[in-house]
Parts: sequence; C-alpha cells; structure tokens
Amino acid sequence: MKNVFIMTHPLIQHKISRLRDKNTGTNEFRALVEEIAMLMGFEALSDLPLEDVEVETPIETCMTPMISGRKLAVVPILRAGLGMVNGITALVPTAKVGHIGLYRDETTHEPHEYYCKLPSPISERTIVVTDPMLATGGSAVAAVNFIKEHGGKNIKFLSIIAAPEGLEKLHAVHPDVQIYVGHVDRALNKDAYICPGLGDAGDRIFGTK
Repeated sequence: MKNVFIMTHPLIQHKISRLRDKNTGTNEFRALVEEIAMLMGFEALSDLPLEDVEVETPIETCMTPMISGRKLAVVPILRAGLGMVNGITALVPTAKVGHIGLYRDETTHEPHEYYCKLPSPISERTIVVTDPMLATGGSAVAAVNFIKEHGGKNIKFLSIIAAPEGLEKLHAVHPDVQIYVGHVDRALNKDAYICPGLGDAGDRIFGTK
C-alpha cells in the first residue's frame, strides 16, 4: 500500500518483543515506548524540508542546512499516545505538541472526541500523530479527521503495533497520510483487542488497570 511503511529495523523489533512480555514492568515499558518512537521518528522524519542558513563556526562562516518552515507538531491521541511524545521531541526539541482526546464506546467500539487542542497555525506544520496501537482504526481516522478540519495537511501517523483491519481502514479513508507501523499483528479479537498485541498500552504505560 502506498504511504504505508512497516518498520523492519532489528532494534525496533527487539524492543517490541520486550513490550509484548507481560512481565515487563511499567518503568521499562514506558522507556521502551519512548525508544521505539524515537527510532520510528528518525525514519518518519527523513523527508523534512531543509534550507541553507548562515552559521559562523570557530573557523569561518558557512552555509549549512537546517530544518525549514514552521517545523513540527506532535499530536498524541490521549492517553496512550502521550507515551511516544518524548521520543519524537528528543529528535526535534522545537516541536510543538497538541492533544486529541478520544474515548472508545465499549459496546460499539466507536470513538468519541472529548478534547482537541492543536498548535497554530497547524496548516503550516508537519504533523506527527502518535498512538501505540492501531486496532480498529476508528480513533486514528477520527483524529486525522479533526486535524484536517482544523487545516492540517502534511500528516504522518506513527503506531507501534497495528491490526490489519485498522491499517486498512486508516489507509482507505486517508490515503494521503503516511503511516509508519512497528509491526502488523495477526488480527483483532471479538473485543477489538490486537492479537497477540501487548495488552492495553495506556494501562501499561501509566501503571493503571
């Protein structure tokens, strides 16, 4: 599928395996999510535009490339997406951070918005949406819808683990969005959880049940 990138780097795969382990504790799980987000972000941001600027080195003045434009906006889908933010901002400390709050109806599994705050002007930024799990695709589609409604155009979606159903849905509805996935799992179960997955990413990041 065009604009879909499945990560194959050994470090990413190794760290995802550590995430899956039910014995991996909160502190290690949180650190692994950040590390994976950084590795994925390194790949996802490889097309950021550059412009030459004048810099004075200890030796002489030169023209050297720096990221151009209004740079980056990181938009986590609350709450699990927050776990990936520090990994991206470690790469681009000047990035602005927005938030989209969605909750999933336990019966219909449909997403509902309860919060949306984006950096302005969002239309001039490269936008990285983060959510560790791309399950049904409903929350991802809704989040991208909100961003586009606010004027966002250049959107990338980063997910550590995806179900085929969610990946296909997000790509079908928003084919212009670049989707980066650490691993595509087997399928969703009857409760819309990814199998084999890693459980509830939000609970494991924040140590809640």
